[in-house]
Amino acid sequence: MSRVRTLPETGSIHLDARGDDRALRVSWHPEAEVVVLSLWRDNVCAGSFRLSVDEVPEMIEVLRRGLDQAYDAARARRHAARAEPA
Repeated sequence: MSRVRTLPETGSIHLDARGDDRALRVSWHPEAEVVVLSLWRDNVCAGSFRLSVDEVPEMIEVLRRGLDQAYDAARARRHAARAEPA
């Protein structure tokens, strides 16, 4: 079983929308030239993925495009809701 370690200086924890003590932990490891994405449940590491720092910009771009699309869809829904007769 994996022990919980403190995050490196640059890292973050993101709680899963489903709850149930699930989380994604992101930690930079410049000495190894990787970003580690690890999945946690009940304070136990269930799996990890090492992403090369060279691949980080592409991942950020994918997340940014998805966020732009989500904002556009939300804006369209708000506009449609205001245009509907009461």
